[in-house]
Amino acid sequence: MQFSPTNGDFTFVSSAEAEELSGSIDAPDIKLNMGSESGKDPYATTFLRQRGYGWLLEVEDDDSEESKPLLEELDIDLKDIYYKIRCVLMPMPSLGFNRQVVRDNPDFWGPLAVVLLFSMISIYGQFRVVSWIITIWIFGSLTIFLLARVLGGEVSYGQVLGVIGYSLLPLIVIAPLLLVIGGFDVVATLIKLFGVFWAAYSAASLLVGDEFKTKKPLLIYPIFLLYIYFLSLYTGV
Repeated sequence: MQFSPTNGDFTFVSSAEAEELSGSIDAPDIKLNMGSESGKDPYATTFLRQRGYGWLLEVEDDDSEESKPLLEELDIDLKDIYYKIRCVLMPMPSLGFNRQVVRDNPDFWGPLAVVLLFSMISIYGQFRVVSWIITIWIFGSLTIFLLARVLGGEVSYGQVLGVIGYSLLPLIVIAPLLLVIGGFDVVATLIKLFGVFWAAYSAASLLVGDEFKTKKPLLIYPIFLLYIYFLSLYTGV
């Protein structure tokens, strides 16, 4: 038995008369238009570009960011930190270091590492000291920053935070000496004064510029007091 469809596209043969079922489908060619050259820039895109908002349509390539090393992702430059440490520990201009890089190119991780190191040697079983030293570093730097701006200085809070943090290094250097000669009160006192003057000079020489003129002592004095307080947190005196 054979059935002839009305549209002439299929031919059916009953299974009783033939063992094979055959047929054909004639369909028009279908083309998918994914966008012609003229359709790549629709009206909305054209409107945004004409109004100067074409940057909203830009897609950043994240391949370069994914391949960055971890230190570069965190913006940690070990060579830069090492150079700044040398500038702070050797503040004499005759040594030829470009010490202004500590102020002009501030970073966060170097000073934070110095403050944490100073906190570690100041613990003596009192873990509260760590958070307190970090608090004094942040708010003490804020106080110096506000005072510097009131006096007419052109410094940012990040610069003050970095300089104050790095300048704790002299106090870290004298810490082992105080452990060795702790029984000699006179010598220990002299070493403490030397460490405080060393730290204060390193910080003040970077923060107190010529713009302060006759007002320099007004900024040097609170910096000196700040490092005295840092030392008292270490020694307990």
